[in-house]
Amino acid sequence: MRFMVMVRATPASEAGEMPSEALLTAMGHFNEEMCRAGVMLAGEGLHPSSAGARIRFLGDRREVIDGPFAETRELIAGFWLIQVRSLDEAIEWMKRAPNPFEGIDSEIEIRRVYDADDFGAEFTPEARAQEERLRAELASRH
Repeated sequence: MRFMVMVRATPASEAGEMPSEALLTAMGHFNEEMCRAGVMLAGEGLHPSSAGARIRFLGDRREVIDGPFAETRELIAGFWLIQVRSLDEAIEWMKRAPNPFEGIDSEIEIRRVYDADDFGAEFTPEARAQEERLRAELASRH
């Protein structure tokens, strides 16, 4: 099972404050541990929402909304993509993570990523084949 682990933003992350050397080192060790265990598929920090945009879909129209976005607690400051056997295993891994923000309370969210089998009959053999081709193409780029 794949899980997206999202690090919730804070006022400091939205202000563009960078982590300390100690936190970067601790995160590096944690990421290394997950990589050695075959758990970590990807992980990145995100720039503040002031450097981003949202696209609002209004029927056939698209509306671009430039950042920053008001609700910091609803924003994501970074993420991991991990592959483990269960939600319980994902929770156990993330309980070992360093606090993403020194000196303050912070939060991460763990959500399961859909797999092809989750979509049922609506995910036709043609759509499955297309998905497999795209995944193979992406894998060959890295």
